[in-house]
Amino acid sequence: MNMDELRIQIDAADRELLAALAKRTAISRKIGEYKKINGLPVLDKSREDAKMESLKNQAADEIKSYVEEFYNTVFDISRKHQEKPLFGVLGQHLPHTYSPAIHNIFTDEYTYTIIEKEPEELDELFSCGAYGGFNVTIPYKREAAARCDVLEQDAADCNSVNTVVFGKDGKTYGYNTDIFGFCFMITSAGIDPKGRKCLILGHGGAASAVHYGLTKMGAADVKFVDLYDEINYDNVYDICGDAEVIINCTPVGMFPKVDNQVVDLTRFPKCDSFADVVYNPSRTKILQQAKSLGMKTAGGLTMLVAQAYKSYKFFIGDNEGADKITPEAGEMIKKVVTTLENRMMNITLIGMPGCGKSTLAKEIARITGRELVDLDEAYSVEYGESPSTTITEKGEDAFRANETKLAARYLPESGRILSTGGGIVTRDENYFWLRNNSRIIYVKRPLDVLASEDRPLTARDGVEKLYAQRKEKYEGLADITVDIEKKENKNEFLSEAIARLREEGFEV
Repeated sequence: MNMDELRIQIDAADRELLAALAKRTAISRKIGEYKKINGLPVLDKSREDAKMESLKNQAADEIKSYVEEFYNTVFDISRKHQEKPLFGVLGQHLPHTYSPAIHNIFTDEYTYTIIEKEPEELDELFSCGAYGGFNVTIPYKREAAARCDVLEQDAADCNSVNTVVFGKDGKTYGYNTDIFGFCFMITSAGIDPKGRKCLILGHGGAASAVHYGLTKMGAADVKFVDLYDEINYDNVYDICGDAEVIINCTPVGMFPKVDNQVVDLTRFPKCDSFADVVYNPSRTKILQQAKSLGMKTAGGLTMLVAQAYKSYKFFIGDNEGADKITPEAGEMIKKVVTTLENRMMNITLIGMPGCGKSTLAKEIARITGRELVDLDEAYSVEYGESPSTTITEKGEDAFRANETKLAARYLPESGRILSTGGGIVTRDENYFWLRNNSRIIYVKRPLDVLASEDRPLTARDGVEKLYAQRKEKYEGLADITVDIEKKENKNEFLSEAIARLREEGFEV
């Protein structure tokens, strides 16, 4: 075994150690939350002493002498984590929220948790005294407003609170940072509603904040459409067909039900700007349609991060910093958006058969520790035969139909590394799935280096013909093209490809 192999092993061990530390710290935060709710002290000395003895007994002989030193540090970290002020995000069901990740990037001055409550539990939550405050999401923004002693003007005007702070004076303060987040989102995208006709899809708490923001920015006319409003999804095209700016404030298109959109944007011929408050997936179906129509577009992640920044300022008691967002703060918000996109979006590789997609995907997965999905391998597991067998025995159409089903299953998820089949771009319906939640890398190689073994379409049509058919599709879909010339060996190919991705800002 050489040094490179040993370093690969220790890199893997370090990833496992970091993951274990993250898991332990998260559990420690939950323990601290329980202690705060139940009025228990953070330090339980007898419990710590017993735990230390148990760990020493469990430790392998090679590490026994280090266990006490190591765990004294771990216990100290746990106590510090539990002693910090506790904030969180309140909602009814929050399986995929990004809020903890955002607040953990912004600050380490407090811990941030997920607070899932039913409506009948809200009164107890507001009076328990365990939290310094929390963000509020669907469906409790108006419920929160009703429970606050003091409402900031924006929150009072739209009767919607997404940030609650329990003041040292015993009063509960309610703010609406969604308004700032929305205005920041559309301004950053170059969308200006001043003097224009605007249409809001939905009529809930988020829609109230968006309406208020549009009004503050000088919109000439703002209308709502919802299922049971006077303007609904049956008559909206007749009444609001002249809308120029449209904002989606419904959860339609949100993960996991990503293959939906609430209206057809082609039926608004004057619309040139569209924003979607949904942030997961990154490119909703309706947002993709807006882009295809040449509209200015804005996605919900920017709004989410911007409102979180303002909330964070309220949480740490910096009300002046919350009220006056500096250009430097704006750059910080944009940087966090980029960081989250890099972490949350899939890295999906496309390119000709035999170009090295699978090899590169495995290397990226090894470096990052992310889950790897090779769609060709997933195909063999799902259907009990290889793609080449299906193509040879049942025809290409049968294979493509199955491939699309797998794309619909795997591509909307977050944070994966995906290697696709070379022909996935030949079906237009796959474009939505590819763009849905991925940064797409086109691995471009010279045709004379492409492998052709067990590739019936290459054998049938020839590599030049396949490339001519697919070239524009690869280039049109790609966020990044990694063009690698012929290399002496696999390691040289991987080294250059990874270097190129790092130059483009990928965390690999």
